[in-house]
Amino acid sequence: MDGNTDSWSRASTYEDFMGRWSRRMAPEFVAWLNVAEGVHWLDVGCGTGALTEAISRLAAPASVLGCDPTEAFVRHAREHHGSARTAFVIGGIGALPERADGFGSVTSSFALNFFPDPGLAMDELVHVTRTGGTVSACVWDYAEQMQPLRYFWDAAARTDRQAAALDEGRRFPLCQPRRLETLFRHAGLQEIRCDALDLFLSFADFDEYWRPFLGGTGPAPSYVASLGTDRREALANEIAAMLPRSSDGTISLRARAWAVRGGKR
Repeated sequence: MDGNTDSWSRASTYEDFMGRWSRRMAPEFVAWLNVAEGVHWLDVGCGTGALTEAISRLAAPASVLGCDPTEAFVRHAREHHGSARTAFVIGGIGALPERADGFGSVTSSFALNFFPDPGLAMDELVHVTRTGGTVSACVWDYAEQMQPLRYFWDAAARTDRQAAALDEGRRFPLCQPRRLETLFRHAGLQEIRCDALDLFLSFADFDEYWRPFLGGTGPAPSYVASLGTDRREALANEIAAMLPRSSDGTISLRARAWAVRGGKR
């Protein structure tokens, strides 16, 4: 997954940051897809393996192959999610694994917006899908209801004018229902559906929310890592002042993703 100055090199810090949310969303996405049992799956941009593991556990696949261009992520996935039906390989858009008769379900979770050319990426996803198979994706609603990141970038823009250009809500306009549906339609898919999937996240205190932003992996942590101590502290204080809190100090936020799928005919 590529993205301007984003760092994706460390699997453990990615797990602490976005992995804590994508792991919870993966079962919801698999249930929403409702793909038939006994299908061969390909998980493109599998990261540290959260979706691949959920597919293996919940979808009764014939097999599930996860691929990602980041070696550290693939290594982490192999160490934590290996099974008789599951495998992981290094690979990505431009060099996707293929099956002789295609995959019955080709999916990509929280990676589609990071592909340099989503249209070309979709063509490749469709190419490796068998006739009658399903192509799908899941992306965060960065611009509105992915609140853990929305509060972060809104606060960053208040303390640094240049931060607005890094805001994922602005960088990834693809992550909206109509644009996703259009992308899938232009790829020649049929019976396209796009729905919102919501999680509700609770943090015991600000430190539980903030600490994973210090890991340096992903767009927001990469931005934090670029700041000096004073600017980092100013950003933390701005976010802390903006976050909603209950009477006991807990912070509750919504994390919305858009799930989209279509059939290859």
